Amino acid sequence: MEFLIIAAVLVVVFAIAALVLTLRAMYWGATADECSMPMPGDAYLTGPPRASVVMTRAVTIEAPTESVWPWLAQLGRGAGWYSYDLLDNGAKMSARHVVSWIPTPREGDASPIGYLRRIVPGSGLTWWANGAPFLGSLTRLVVDIRLTPEGDHSRLLIRNSGDATGGLPGLTLGLFRFIDSAMARRQLLSIKERAEHFGARNSDPDHPETGAQNQYQYWEVVYRSGERAGTPGKERATTWHRAAVEAGLTTDAGNKEGGSGR
Repeated sequence: MEFLIIAAVLVVVFAIAALVLTLRAMYWGATADECSMPMPGDAYLTGPPRASVVMTRAVTIEAPTESVWPWLAQLGRGAGWYSYDLLDNGAKMSARHVVSWIPTPREGDASPIGYLRRIVPGSGLTWWANGAPFLGSLTRLVVDIRLTPEGDHSRLLIRNSGDATGGLPGLTLGLFRFIDSAMARRQLLSIKERAEHFGARNSDPDHPETGAQNQYQYWEVVYRSGERAGTPGKERATTWHRAAVEAGLTTDAGNKEGGSGR
């Protein structure tokens, strides 16, 4: 009985600690003004009331925006996610240079987190996923990326917003908060490290390009042109490509199999 009591106490303590850390990580690095400022993707989550979550993080990067933007432009589009590669990139190391064969981002590009719905070259990207099933709930997700100059430096802000309906939406979003909070800080710091240490270099002497379309990203991406990168069939890029077609952002060219992404 004593062992069960101790175990129960440890579980409660762990749960409270995880909750506190998650709540702090939801707004890591962001100011109060940044957390409350409107973002383009805010308007996408319309409709009947749903369980929802908004997480805003930010970091200052000691590099000009022109050195930061190329890393954002290829994020999730064949270069990996710059987070914990073992967990979110099939153990492939995210690119440490601007990959030569990844095309310029275009509205309609699709990845596991949705499709590109809005682009402001050099300063903004908005990813949108409208209706992904998860733990019995139907979820929607917006990823807003905002890059602004601060003198010779840059300010990078990423807001992840989502909602859910059906099933157990509270549990679904709670798990999303926990997982995303563990990954987001690492992602921002990795982007900062790359931009500050490497600038916008176009090669990596330690890990040169092999030409393989899945060298730097495990999960599949379907570009607006219909070409692909990553591992074919992995995750939901094809689903989001079809959603982009339905939204009128591209054609059904991406339904063809294969493609080099170049």
